[in-house]
Amino acid sequence: MAKKDKKFFEGLGRRKESVARVRLTETEKDPGISINEKDLEVFLPILELKETVTAPLRATGMDKKFDITVRAKGGGVRGQAEAIKMGLSRALVKYNGEFHQTLKDLDYLKRDSRRKERKKPGLKKARRAAQWRKR
Repeated sequence: MAKKDKKFFEGLGRRKESVARVRLTETEKDPGISINEKDLEVFLPILELKETVTAPLRATGMDKKFDITVRAKGGGVRGQAEAIKMGLSRALVKYNGEFHQTLKDLDYLKRDSRRKERKKPGLKKARRAAQWRKR
């Protein structure tokens, strides 16, 4: 007998080099967030990053309704946390279109396009030149 598939809502978030695929599954009991098969508390021990990830849920009042599964890769911890925030926001909009304006006003649906600037030839880093000496 095949396992019954639960309906889920998926969103993709990106930030710098980080990519996060977020799945929301409605649940009645024990909602939680697991990132790369680890609990939120284990994966993101810093309170600020936990709040960044859960901000879209608090903004829409859906913090006790979903079981959330995340696959995050690339970049650093902060980039992954912000990618998860964006993916979670996009999944919430798929769940209920009325959340779009709320999340848009908070800039949770806007991609932060800032990237690391490339190193230029003749310089030590992107803009850092060798030290100049007069004599």
